[in-house]
Amino acid sequence: MKSRLLAGAAAVVLAIVGAMLVVSYAQDADQRAVKNLDPVDVLVVKTAIPAGTSVELMGASLVTERLPGSAVAASALKSLEKSKGKVAAVGLVPGEQLVEERLIAPEELKVDGAVKVPAGFQEVTFQLQPDRVVGGRLTAGEHVGIFISLDKGALEDKPGVETTKLTVRKTLVTAVQRTAEATPTTQPTPSAAPGASSADPRDTTLPVGLLMVTVAVSDVDAAKIVFATEFGKIWLSKEPLNAKDSGPRIIQRSEVYK
Repeated sequence: MKSRLLAGAAAVVLAIVGAMLVVSYAQDADQRAVKNLDPVDVLVVKTAIPAGTSVELMGASLVTERLPGSAVAASALKSLEKSKGKVAAVGLVPGEQLVEERLIAPEELKVDGAVKVPAGFQEVTFQLQPDRVVGGRLTAGEHVGIFISLDKGALEDKPGVETTKLTVRKTLVTAVQRTAEATPTTQPTPSAAPGASSADPRDTTLPVGLLMVTVAVSDVDAAKIVFATEFGKIWLSKEPLNAKDSGPRIIQRSEVYK
């Protein structure tokens, strides 16, 4: 009886050892195969990165992968150390290697390319937080409504009253740029790529950083926008050319609940 138990235990041990040897051999084989292909560590996109995203905010969306040298692009990046201050020139999709050409200076970025300015119009640029720019979901070629709010002085008969008005209607957007001064507000995670920001990807869905919006307007409307930028506040809405126009209306406290 005892001999049978010992034989059974020995068989189990041999089976375990055999399985470990097989796994070890397979791992060694994989390592030998990769080694023979001159592997290179490069940054690969893990989750989608929108155009205009700054390098400082890309870390959580990137991973470092070891790929065969023959499969690595000549300009593929191993870290973000030398790319600080740049932004994504286009939207980056999961699985692609991060190459140097995909990163550009913020001032070079114009989402959707250049838009022709209508004859007689001029371009003016202002800077806003994403929540004032339709959540940052704005591209060149679209039209916006420009709301201007003033703390006082807009109404001659009520100089101390706060007011808001949709002042410039159906305005053509010619460029949208994202600044590089954005600071992540997320918690760090150990899975981020080396040399990159370590923000949790679950917390990076909201746009961060300021947006610079350029619009084509008349000289009079340009002056209104500049004045509001200097002394008031601006809020944008997406306003397509077929949007309903209910006429000019100045909103003050007594109008909000009507």
